[in-house]
Amino acid sequence: MAQNRTVYADPSTTAEMCDDCRAAGAALALPRQLDSLARAAARPAPSIHFEDYPRGLPKRDIDMLTAARTLAAALELELD
Repeated sequence: MAQNRTVYADPSTTAEMCDDCRAAGAALALPRQLDSLARAAARPAPSIHFEDYPRGLPKRDIDMLTAARTLAAALELELD
């Protein structure tokens, strides 16, 4: 008989679940890139305040022909 449990009724602690995830990742031989992604995810969010960002930065010049070719290549179009 199936036990009536919700997905949120896990008896494990957060630390135990974290250890389980690390063990599963090690068993799956996941790439080390995931470690850097995990560190990036744990960093604080960037500021949303206007004064925290530099002002008066010049805009990049965009060559229209290069932009069109880049878009065409992304869409796999032939524009010659």
